[in-house]
Amino acid sequence: MATDMIPPAAAADFLAAHGWAGAAILPVAGDASFRRYFRVVDGDRSAILMDAPPPHEDPRPFIDIARWLAERGFAAPIIHASDLDQGLVLIEDFGDVRMRETADAEAGRETALYESAIDVLVRLHAHEAGALPPYDRAVLHREANLLPEWYCPALGIEPDIDAYTAAWDSVFDAALSGRQVTVLRDYHAENLMLIGGSDSLGLLDFQDALAGHPAYDLVSLLQDARRDVDPVLEAAMLDRYKMITGVGEDFDIAYHVLGAQRNAKIIGIFTRLWKRDGKTRYPTLCPRVWRYLEHDLAHPALAPVRAWFDANIPQGLRGDPMALAAQ
Repeated sequence: MATDMIPPAAAADFLAAHGWAGAAILPVAGDASFRRYFRVVDGDRSAILMDAPPPHEDPRPFIDIARWLAERGFAAPIIHASDLDQGLVLIEDFGDVRMRETADAEAGRETALYESAIDVLVRLHAHEAGALPPYDRAVLHREANLLPEWYCPALGIEPDIDAYTAAWDSVFDAALSGRQVTVLRDYHAENLMLIGGSDSLGLLDFQDALAGHPAYDLVSLLQDARRDVDPVLEAAMLDRYKMITGVGEDFDIAYHVLGAQRNAKIIGIFTRLWKRDGKTRYPTLCPRVWRYLEHDLAHPALAPVRAWFDANIPQGLRGDPMALAAQ
């Protein structure tokens, strides 16, 4: 068994202390962080063991937000038990059926699944934001800076950082105005579970939630770094959200500003996962993210940022950084 699939040493004692002695511990998945997941099986019952090892990970935000969501009627995993010192959390098992694979395999269900995902956001945004840190200007800048910090050096590009910061600063007001909501931040098809084979969606991977603009999670869903979302579907789902909520033109501007910001961040993160962590899958996803980014940059509100990209990163250097660096 690969090292990253071996359960943590403390797992057996933790499970025994909470009524799961002798249960099988089967690897499920890791993700782009240090967290790993295992399915715990005991007869006809199962649960998911999250291994979030300190000091790299802190499971408390996940636990707090899961409970906040559940109290408001959202399908977040029930927390069965936790050991914060060991970074172990035993949570409800939503099964293996994700929105991603279902939408890929059953084209006739894709629209209905995305409608369900939009409707969850409509419900979420009807609530005041939780007690969360703000998704403020400093965070937006820090995330956007991941592109020049990682992508540009990987390709030998020496960008104008001061101009980059100024360009983003000139557009961020659109993403900072209006009512703040709970932003889950990684709300996309691979983090939405189909519970009981229906279109009812279970939520995962929300431990980094912040209080910010409601457009952000729509961007996460409709400009999905891991799955192509047809522009026609993206437009239809945006229209659905706007029709139900009554938001206006300002929302469209915020959507594209946050889309550009998020996609720039993801290109930087995916490059970092390759260069720093040796995870070679992630740079191969960058061409899709560049397409989304260029789509957002085409909006008139992004003109200063688009001008920076045109001046600093040639079209021929917008793609898979690993492949481009090998040329």
